[in-house]
Amino acid sequence: MSTQASGIEELVRQLAARLTEKGWMLATAESCTGGMIAAACTDLAGSSQWFERGFVTYSNEAKTEMLGVPAELIAKHGAVSEEVVRAMAEGAIRHSRAQVSIAVTGVAGPGGGSAEKPVGTVWVGWCVNGEISTKCLHLDGGRANIRQSTVNHALRKYHIF
Repeated sequence: MSTQASGIEELVRQLAARLTEKGWMLATAESCTGGMIAAACTDLAGSSQWFERGFVTYSNEAKTEMLGVPAELIAKHGAVSEEVVRAMAEGAIRHSRAQVSIAVTGVAGPGGGSAEKPVGTVWVGWCVNGEISTKCLHLDGGRANIRQSTVNHALRKYHIF
């Protein structure tokens, strides 16, 4: 197991303990990570006690159909934006039984970036019991590193609670 993988495992354990302590469930809404956050969570035995469901909404249509993100919002701000990640985090809560959600949308590369949103631009959103917070990341490295770094950042409990 790599150091980064074992670090993710520890983050999941900490998150699981906090969710279990509160009696809350988690839902994920993922675009650029394609389900990696949900996979990291469900790698931990007993995750059914605190992990409710994951949405992989890679396309704009999936964000709209599965999470209720307004197509007009995506058209106006782009899929990689604070407005869209907020709507994804809210949608994950609305379409699940969870009290906590993690949402991510970004440009993992190697293509797809722009001057305004270069490769490595990732928005992360957390909804905790109705309160939403967001953060824009500017990550370096190739596609695999950007995706893994996004998972690592999204799972840090100090962002969530």
